[in-house]
Amino acid sequence: MSEGIWLWLTLAAIGSTTILTRGSFIIPGERARLPATLQRALRYAPAAALAALVMPDVLLVGGELDPLNPKLAAAVVVILACTRFRNPWLPFIAGMGVLLLLRKGLGLP
Repeated sequence: MSEGIWLWLTLAAIGSTTILTRGSFIIPGERARLPATLQRALRYAPAAALAALVMPDVLLVGGELDPLNPKLAAAVVVILACTRFRNPWLPFIAGMGVLLLLRKGLGLP
């Protein structure tokens, strides 16, 4: 019986924490503005989060850094294509081309 109560109390605490943290930005609206410096810094948060998710998979093979990693070579090609050309499809095509060439063509892992 007491386990069920603790479960519901835990769920209520998690739910209220979620509502309070999200509501703290929504409820005040325009009255509470973030400083301009913080607003500029928060523009980079999605890119930083994506990089934090992607980079370990790109850099590591089996938990170790491998300089002959085909994913790393494909990522370098994607970065070069993004900085050099404005075509949104070219980085995908070039990166997948290099990755497939190195994996299937040369047999790298």
